Amino acid sequence: MDTLFFNVKDYRKIIETALNVSIIGVLILCQGLNQLQADNVKVAQMNAPDFDTGQVTQKILNEISPQIRQKNFDTMIKQKYLNAEITDVTDGVKHMRLVKYYAGRPVRINVVEADMKIAKDLELTPALSTNDTLKSRRSISTIAKNNNAIAALNGTYFKPQTGVPLGTLMINKKMYTGPVYDRVAFGIFENGSHQKFDIARVQLNAYIKGSGKTIKVDNINQPRMLSTYVLVYTPEWGKFSPYAPKYGMGLQVTDGKITQASANPLSIPENGYVISGPKSILQPLLEKKDAELTVNTNPEWKNVKHIISGGPYLVKDGEIFVDMTAQKLGAIGGRNPRSAIGYTADNNFIMVAVDGREGSSIGMTLMELANFMKSIGCVNAINLDGGGSTVMYVNGQVVNRPQMKGGIPLSNAIILASKED
Repeated sequence: MDTLFFNVKDYRKIIETALNVSIIGVLILCQGLNQLQADNVKVAQMNAPDFDTGQVTQKILNEISPQIRQKNFDTMIKQKYLNAEITDVTDGVKHMRLVKYYAGRPVRINVVEADMKIAKDLELTPALSTNDTLKSRRSISTIAKNNNAIAALNGTYFKPQTGVPLGTLMINKKMYTGPVYDRVAFGIFENGSHQKFDIARVQLNAYIKGSGKTIKVDNINQPRMLSTYVLVYTPEWGKFSPYAPKYGMGLQVTDGKITQASANPLSIPENGYVISGPKSILQPLLEKKDAELTVNTNPEWKNVKHIISGGPYLVKDGEIFVDMTAQKLGAIGGRNPRSAIGYTADNNFIMVAVDGREGSSIGMTLMELANFMKSIGCVNAINLDGGGSTVMYVNGQVVNRPQMKGGIPLSNAIILASKED
């Protein structure tokens, strides 16, 4: 008996042939329906919706055939970014360099756009400068190379003295830092073979249960705003928690049990955390010395895998929306280097770096940036940390011209990298 061997290419050819036959059948059916509809119109005047064979065909081809989707992506990019220098980064990912003029003066802009259905082997994720601590800063090239990223952009605001991110940061469903002033955040969700996105102003919905009590947690690994706040410090904060606030205390929690209480700094266990807040609120937890931490967000983003915050909004539900005052970001107005991320109605991800503070590129105002993000198709977009932090990396090199060569050391970045196995 003969044994037949097929390699992967043989299977692909068989599948592609079957799909092409199916598509041809659909086209013939559509044409037949169109002709039948035309004949019926002659007999009776009916206000039926148009049946656009071309659009239906294109949608079928676009969803089924990666080659056709890539071709359409190539065409769309050329039409969208007229007069831009366009470079292929990888399948489904393009890098554009362009110059626009505002008040007659130039602004250099770098854009990366990714069709996440074509680039399904890539994952968009925030990345810390190092994996084991928040108190660290590295160049974007180092962050990108350590994570095998093909593209990267500086991320959320951070405390310059320490590198601790200031705002919501979740990586692989782990909340590293909580929100500041309920600022807008970019949510990244698992959706089968590719990712989907959402944007909203995010609040922390976290609490500790113990000794029959439920205690609200006001933030995680963030500076204390009020002495009445209850804060949680995880191992990523460092080896020790800060001093407790006046009339306060800290509780060391190891494997769900309170193992130590003090107003002085406490060591943060690898398998636990430290709670810090007013003694009057935390004292009841010592009754049974049990503690269980639950962390959610409001809005409740189910299945969210990563979150990175920024602010303010730039585009919201397809309209220009810059809520700088509401998000307490009055200090970042004016014309500056800018960084932004957003997504299109087709779920393409877009990252943008704008150079500024020099004669050859004067930077953008937030309103100009918002208009630009909308002009390239973003239905939702947010501003990220800018100024001296603005830096973009593509395929092994920094592609914009930050004020400091290579960009200042960063706390975190948003990266496109190969999915982990």
